[in-house]
Amino acid sequence: MLGMVGILAEAGVADPFSLAIFGAMIGCGLIIIGAATGIGMIASKSVESIARQPEAGGRIFTSMIVAAALLEGVTFFALLICMLTVLWLK
Repeated sequence: MLGMVGILAEAGVADPFSLAIFGAMIGCGLIIIGAATGIGMIASKSVESIARQPEAGGRIFTSMIVAAALLEGVTFFALLICMLTVLWLK
């Protein structure tokens, strides 16, 4: 990570505010990647479960929707915290 700070310092953008924005944007990207991975895993496993046991499809679908909604909620709050951190540093 010190290498990245050195690159930013050479580019002339190494003040604390721009580094905070850079960190928040990296955090936002990691949050989105994690959420997309989680939702993809939920969807793939639920489709696989429904294929194995079609009569339980309704219950599996309901559980999938609840899990995806909880994941989206956590993702939204994590992104909100990243954005509020940037606004607080202004």
